[in-house]
Amino acid sequence: MHNMTGNIGQTGRHGGNPPGFNAVLHDKEFNQFRDLIFRIAGISMSPAKKQLVTSRLAKRLRHHNYSCYGDYFRLITSPHGKDELQVAVDSLTTNETHFFREPKHFDFLRERIVPARRPGRSLRIWSAACSSGEEPYSIAMMLDELLGAEPWEVVASDISTQIVEKARKGLYPAARIPEVPKHYLSRYCLKGVGKDEGTMLIEPSLRERVSFVLHNLTEAPPKVGEFDVIFLRNVMIYFDLETKRRVVSRLLPLLRPGGYFLVGHSESLNGVTEEVRLVMPAIYRKPE
Repeated sequence: MHNMTGNIGQTGRHGGNPPGFNAVLHDKEFNQFRDLIFRIAGISMSPAKKQLVTSRLAKRLRHHNYSCYGDYFRLITSPHGKDELQVAVDSLTTNETHFFREPKHFDFLRERIVPARRPGRSLRIWSAACSSGEEPYSIAMMLDELLGAEPWEVVASDISTQIVEKARKGLYPAARIPEVPKHYLSRYCLKGVGKDEGTMLIEPSLRERVSFVLHNLTEAPPKVGEFDVIFLRNVMIYFDLETKRRVVSRLLPLLRPGGYFLVGHSESLNGVTEEVRLVMPAIYRKPE
């Protein structure tokens, strides 16, 4: 059971990485995984990501009792390895995220986007690389607070089946509590008690307002309608220029005229598209 509380103050403990595994990821094998992930997800992994691939796939080798990464690669590229291939993609494409990350975007949402919405029409926002759900739930908290009974909708998508299921549950370690403003904690977050101690659960009625769908950004977008705002933050840093152009060109037709396209603070659409104009750092607008 989870209890509602307004002053969730205990932080959870971070679990450590699993014990080391003796298998060594050789350069040839790393390049095979790197090429595979690029083909499937459009993600370009630099040589610096070799340790990430090693650590994230080590537990899958243990699961299958494999002694080398080459055996695992042969499994996920075999006809009977499709389910495990999805597990591998999930493992390698999950990115770190936080509640209310890059606060200036949420200030802009509060001060510019919400007040300028068309009365009576649902304000629709797409979190197009939602990871484990912190971004869409942050958006939903703000919209619920600001709009009350006015119509709004948040759609969230990610390439990973595992991470989308996790996001739907809205269950997070209590270590995430400091990321959420206190007035939102009391209204939208439930503190775990008993066997759920050390966790935070997003309040069910808010979870119901967020729709999660599975979507690979390098493929045609799902039939989810048009949006006033698209968040595509902290994912394009993994794409090469051609992939960025392809991804953005597929998303922009779903942005309403006058709508906003938000990227991560370290990202830019310069050289990627000329269909939107820069309003302020990492915030672009489609002409009306």
